[in-house]
Parts: sequence; C-alpha cells; structure tokens
Amino acid sequence: MTTAAPITRAGALVAFMWFAYFLNYCDRQAVFSMFPSLKADLKMSDAQLGYVGAMFLWVYAFGCPISGYLGDRFSKRLLVVLSLVVWSIVTIGTGLVASGVMLLAMRAAMGVSESLYMSSAVALTANAYPAAKRSRAVSMLMTGQIAGTVAGSWFGGWMADRGQWREAFFILGAVGVLYAVPYFAFLRKVGEPSPEQGAKISFASLGRSRTFLMLCVVFPIFVFGLWLLYGWLPAFLHGKFALNQADAAFNATVFLQSATFIGILIGGMVADKLHARIKAARFWLIVAGLVLSAPCIHLLGNSDTLLVTRIAATGFGLFSGLFIANIFPAAFDVVSSDARATAVGMLNFFGAIMSGFATLFGGLWKQTLGIDRLLSITALAYLATAAALIIGIRCLFPRDHHTQHPTS
Repeated sequence: MTTAAPITRAGALVAFMWFAYFLNYCDRQAVFSMFPSLKADLKMSDAQLGYVGAMFLWVYAFGCPISGYLGDRFSKRLLVVLSLVVWSIVTIGTGLVASGVMLLAMRAAMGVSESLYMSSAVALTANAYPAAKRSRAVSMLMTGQIAGTVAGSWFGGWMADRGQWREAFFILGAVGVLYAVPYFAFLRKVGEPSPEQGAKISFASLGRSRTFLMLCVVFPIFVFGLWLLYGWLPAFLHGKFALNQADAAFNATVFLQSATFIGILIGGMVADKLHARIKAARFWLIVAGLVLSAPCIHLLGNSDTLLVTRIAATGFGLFSGLFIANIFPAAFDVVSSDARATAVGMLNFFGAIMSGFATLFGGLWKQTLGIDRLLSITALAYLATAAALIIGIRCLFPRDHHTQHPTS
C-alpha cells in the first residue's frame, strides 16, 4: 500500500510534474500546426501527414503497457526524468529531418520516449494524495496537457509562418534538456515506496475488474474525437476560413483548450466532493462529459461561421474536461493501488491506438468523407458509449469497487 505525502511536498511534486507534462505536449503538438509548411518543404501528401500523428500514437500505444509495468516495479522518479531527457533529444533531432520518411522515424522515436512518462507521472501524483483529493490532484496534472497543447500549437504555427519550423524543434528540445536538471534534483528528495516485486500485479489481474475493462473501451472512443481535433482542426480551419497557420492554430486550440482547462478543474473538484456520498461519482461525470460533448463536436465541424466554431470549441472543451479529469481516478477506484501505473499504461495503450486512427483517417478521408462528417459520426459514437457506460455502472461497478474497497 502507498501513503499520502505531506501536502506541501505533494503540491510541489504536482508543480514539477506539471511543467514536464506541459513540455511533453508542446513537443508532440507543435508539428500539427506546421502541416502546410511540412507539406511544402518535405513534399508530403495529406495521407502522409496523417501518418505523422498515427506513427507517434501507435508506437506510443505499444510503449504504454510496458512503461506502466516498469513503473510498478522500478523507480517512477527515474522513469519520468529519463523520458523527459530522451524525448527532448528526439525533439531536437526532428528539426534536422530532410524528408517525410525521416520525420516519421523521429515521430516513432518520440512515441517510445514519451510513453515512459505518463503512467509513472499519474501514479506518482495519485500516490501523493488520499482518495478524497485524488481527482483534484490528477486534474491539476492534466491541465499541463492543455497548456502544452495551446503553447506548442501556437508556437509551432508562429515559427512555421516565419519559415523557422526547424528552429521551433531546436528551442523546445533544448528547454526540456535544461529542465531535467532541477526536475531530477527535486525528485531525488521525494519519497517513493519500494516496488512490490513479489506482488501479483499483472495484466491478468487488471482483466478481472470488468469495470476497468469497460473503461478500456470507453476511453479510446472518447480520444478518437479528441485527437481528430488535435491533429486536423488547425488545417481544417486553415482551409475553411482562409486563416494563416498561426491564426488557424490559435483558433483551433485557445478556445478549446482554455475551456478544457476549466472543465478539468471543475471535474476534479466536483468528483472529490461527490465521491464521499456517491462511490461511482467519477464514472457519472465521465457519462456527463460524453453526453454534453457530443453536440459540441458535431457543431465544430458543421458551423458556418468562425464565431459559432469558437463557441462549439469552448463547449466541447468545458464538457470534455469532465471526462479527462476523471478517467484515471475512476480506474483507480476499481483496481489495486499497486497496479496504478499498469492501469494507466493499459488505458493509454487502447486510447493511443484509436487516436492514431483518428489522425490517419483525417488525412485519408479529408477530401472524400471530410473532417466535418467524421466529427458528426464521432458525436453519435459518444452518445452510444455514454448509454453503454450507464449500464456498466449499474451492473459492474458495485462488485469491482467493493473488491478494492471492502470497508467503504
């Protein structure tokens, strides 16, 4: 079992982890706002650009279960610092590519390096706080994803418009390498329970929680829509409203991600407030996130004006934040505390596999089915998933929660 850290040290831990997670998303997202420049400079087609996102996400997906397994058996502190250093070096290398094939190779390397981070980062954060404050702690960490997406996308688009997309990768990578020094110095002072080498923590043990398996289906459906927006909304707005790359990246990220930031914080606070009275509160907030996000993601692809698109992006961000804040804490309600990193790794595995298809299909079907229709289909999938999840909460959750928390 793990014990919560003193609140001062726990708060500092979240702050250090947050900035590393911020850099994680800056480095991975900058490339998506550069698509027009990459298409011209590296002679890439829309389909090849779709593989830029898919390659990263698929390699990342297969790395996540392994990194989660390692995180439950070795030092999580060492894994997160190692991941930061390696992905920062890969980011610098991305600025040196001379062809589309080289870019795909660097994105694959980015997938390997970044997969080491997420599982251990979430588990370290969750272990530092008691269950009553866990959603708020994890939600604070998740806001680093939002800030990184906005900053990375805007910076990438801005540098690309200046003809300096390579320099953007050099700068982002250098910041990560430099940050590793104070990051490691702090983490050395953070207590970490000894890994339980003899514990029966395995992928099979997670499989015995039917509620967790349900989340492994729900999560990829949700992130399909998320990564369709992350990967193709800048280019979609660039073409639909004749925006330059920086303005397209701004409109594709700021409204969406600012609202998501707020939604995540609200989702974390509300979940912790309700959890004492409703054990499945985190699951119900996931349902609410899916239902309320569905009409917004449809409108994002089918509005006729930039103003309505911004409103739809704000709504989607706000409601999707309820989902993002609670997906990992919800899993922790139905799995062993000694298998948290593995659980995060498995969720990310299924999520990243589907996310890769989102960016790929956006490229393959951009000229035929269209991004707008893909978003509408995703909206219907969200509603169907929410209905299935309601049934799962009623039928599966009580048994699995009681298994992990028999006295609550």
